[in-house]
Amino acid sequence: MQSSPLSSSSPRSSSPSLSSSSPFSSSASLYERREALALVADEAARARAGSGRLVLLRGATGTGRTALLEAATEHAEAHGMRVLRVRCSTGGGTVGADLPVVEQLLSPIQELCDPPDAEDESPSPAARLWRLLRAYAAEGPVLVAVDDVHLADEESRGWLIEAARRVDRLPVLLLVTERSQYDVDPPSAGLVHSLSPALVRTHTLAPLSLDAATDLVRSTIGDAPRKWVADYVRASAGNPLLLRALLEDLGATNAAPAPLPETSAALYPGAYPAAVSWWLECAGAATTEAARVLAALDELPEGADVDLFTETVETLGADPARVRGWLTAMPRLGMLRCGGEALPRYAHPLLRDAVLAGWCTADRQAAHGAAAEAMLRRGIPTATVSKLLLRSGTMGEVWATDALLDAAGGAVRDERTEDAVVLMRRALDEPMSDGRRAEVLTELGSLEFASVRSSAGIPRLTEAMRLPGLPQYRVQAAVALGTALARRGEARAAVTLLRDLDGQLTNHPDLLRTVQTASALLSDHDQTIRKEMYRWLRETAEHSPGALGPAGRALLVRYEATAGLTSAEGAMKRVRALLAEPADPMAEPFLLGTAAAVAQWADDLDEAERLTDRGLTGQRPTLLHPMHAALLNVRADIAAARGDYAELLSEAESWRGEEPSDGSGSGPGPGPGFRFGLEWATGSSSTEEPWPEPATETGTGTGSRGNRSGTGAEAEGEGGPGGGGPTNVEAHVLLALVETGRMDEAWQLADAFDLREAHDSWELNRFLYARGVVRATLGDVAGALGDFLECGRRQSARDVLSPVVTPWRAAAAQCRLALGHPREALSLAEEELRLARVWNTPRLVGRSLRVLGTATGGRRGLDLADEAVRVLRESSVETELVPALIARGRQLIAAGERARARKSLREAAERAERLGAVRLRAAADEALREGGARRTATALTASERRIAELAADGRTNTEIAGLLHVARRTVETHLTSAYRKLGIRRRGELTTALGGTS
Repeated sequence: MQSSPLSSSSPRSSSPSLSSSSPFSSSASLYERREALALVADEAARARAGSGRLVLLRGATGTGRTALLEAATEHAEAHGMRVLRVRCSTGGGTVGADLPVVEQLLSPIQELCDPPDAEDESPSPAARLWRLLRAYAAEGPVLVAVDDVHLADEESRGWLIEAARRVDRLPVLLLVTERSQYDVDPPSAGLVHSLSPALVRTHTLAPLSLDAATDLVRSTIGDAPRKWVADYVRASAGNPLLLRALLEDLGATNAAPAPLPETSAALYPGAYPAAVSWWLECAGAATTEAARVLAALDELPEGADVDLFTETVETLGADPARVRGWLTAMPRLGMLRCGGEALPRYAHPLLRDAVLAGWCTADRQAAHGAAAEAMLRRGIPTATVSKLLLRSGTMGEVWATDALLDAAGGAVRDERTEDAVVLMRRALDEPMSDGRRAEVLTELGSLEFASVRSSAGIPRLTEAMRLPGLPQYRVQAAVALGTALARRGEARAAVTLLRDLDGQLTNHPDLLRTVQTASALLSDHDQTIRKEMYRWLRETAEHSPGALGPAGRALLVRYEATAGLTSAEGAMKRVRALLAEPADPMAEPFLLGTAAAVAQWADDLDEAERLTDRGLTGQRPTLLHPMHAALLNVRADIAAARGDYAELLSEAESWRGEEPSDGSGSGPGPGPGFRFGLEWATGSSSTEEPWPEPATETGTGTGSRGNRSGTGAEAEGEGGPGGGGPTNVEAHVLLALVETGRMDEAWQLADAFDLREAHDSWELNRFLYARGVVRATLGDVAGALGDFLECGRRQSARDVLSPVVTPWRAAAAQCRLALGHPREALSLAEEELRLARVWNTPRLVGRSLRVLGTATGGRRGLDLADEAVRVLRESSVETELVPALIARGRQLIAAGERARARKSLREAAERAERLGAVRLRAAADEALREGGARRTATALTASERRIAELAADGRTNTEIAGLLHVARRTVETHLTSAYRKLGIRRRGELTTALGGTS
């Protein structure tokens, strides 16, 4: 017979409690046990009448078997029955006895035992104890109460079974409780499996029903919100033991009802987690492990299924069939809740947390490891498997190494650098060869240097260098470590580190050449070391050119280009020949990056782009390498040379501040989150930089900025600044801001660095030039001249004389003219043209002719301006042709040739408009006004009109971007251009202005 489903605790018709007039009045605190008590009362009356029986009360742990037994003994005593009771326990009973539990049970009546019959001088212990009970029952009815009979010894259990067969004619009621709960470990045989049903009455206790449990809650802590009560009941699974323990903790902690805390650790004095632990202990080690594994798998964001759970527990040594049976049984006890075909989950998070509490670290880690192994066998992605491996102990298995590193690779591809770092750190705990460990340490050190802090990766890279194994791994680690040191301003240490490898690579000439090439590149961070390195390169090339390899000889081509010692045609001829030679895989990135830089300077932008793409494709961006950021810088140089300002300013929200209040795209400069993205450079859509690095303590720029360049394909090298210094990309962005008319933002960026604290770098020189352009545009001519001359001083000290890198002489000459020093201006312009003709590309020659023409003036100056326009027009160098047209127009106005001047200036205005060069367009318009012409009228493009009309209708820039599927920056750029063409300054003027345009 089984009781009704479990629930609450006050008198109800559906689940009534016993009244005070009941023969079981002392058991009124028992909820939903009326049927069990009635059964015991009936059998007790039958025993008093001389016909005994065995009554077995079965139930799961905590369902109140003992409490029910106590109530029954009270009832029996109240009705004149004598009670013999015993509670079984593991290892309990009389020490040394043949039937320990029975001996303990009958010990109170040993003195009543009759002496044995004469003919039976040595009765068996079982017979002696049976006679003892029979003699005691002859004096009056007896209740024999045995609690937790499943813990009794086998001999005592056998005695009780035999007694059950004989008490039907005695006034003896055998009342026994037995735990009946499905466990993973196979159970022992039940007490009554061999008895006839006529000899035993069985009643199974179920969990409390919702109503009964609710009554118990309200009777203990008073009124509480229904949701809280439901949570209490779920957290206890309707188990009286767990529910009372939970209520005890809640009552001790709070004077009034309170919601359940998130974790069992918040409960005081901890009766509930202790009760859950006892519940698990009673279930056995295998069940406890299964319960905790289930709780652990429930923590997985992706969840788990039954098969995964079963395989995991099986790996730990459990019988999978028993595990599945346990999963089926636990929902019936209210401990788990089924969710269709998914893995059952604990009835409440607090219950799951309590199950996990007390789980020792070693066992927890073993379970996570077993689950990870099961997942991997089932083909679950390593990204999920690795989450468990991060919680496991060292597995000591290669499969764990592979899974962690594969997941780390996925994190890198998804630009989740922090996750990749964590996974690689964990992978180092697993077995791997020295070579593979060196590779992992190198990549991890590179990521830590770039994303954690500049000093974090140095020990990893140092360890990778010291590991035994193939020399290429040592070289790879040394190049990464040297790059890190150079970025920290320790160029001499970087070069020394690499050159110390020379003696270890005598039998590996390819690797030796790679190390020498890397040393030359890293020396670009320090003027003195650079001169030493390139002197050595030139001497080596003179005596044994084959010792340098293609990459080393390409460096010399680059050096000669920046020093004004070769032409673009000659340099490209040599570079192409070097590209045709076989190259070692480790040296190829150096060759490609250097060749791309030379091609970009030679205005062969398409070839430079192809070389850049090829170089980036072969690079691992997670490894510190002098050429990775160099190639990204070439990409920026190409965009600048083409006048692709939108590319340079793409995803501007990553560095701009808040959108202007009028949404026009012009307004205040960058806000607190001032930083730059390189999506266009890396070919990704993320706004994270390829090599983010926290600013150094000495830098005074924006704290959120990082060092994204490292090294660059610039004049004298691919070196980069230390953390906090300006980068080549920021120099280009600065110039793009100027050209697009966003001067407030340009000045805020220009003023974001204390250049006195930056490490020596070609990128610092590039930024000095760009800041000079900003100052000149804002009217600070003297300040601009100072920046240009300082840039020139630094470049000359590095043997960088050609204007192929930074045309500082041309810029300084214009400042000299503005300040009234024409002689100095002419001298600078003439030297610029001389060096430009050495390199001899239209871009450099045309620009130099323009500046010299302005400085010369008169008819000779106009002839030079005409020549500049012709040279630049023939080569379609738009970014230089527009200022050349403006300069010629101004000289024509000065010469009185206003008609020719207007033609030149109008062409300049149109070309500037197409280019998106707001500054140059404004300069052309200003020159036209000075020449007596009216402002050029330019119709809105189709895109500008569509965006302007949407803005006039009240749409925000973000809404317009969403409607047209374009970037918000594109919307802002078109609106800014439309404002300028319409001659308005505010969004509110759009409606009127659009009504008057065609």
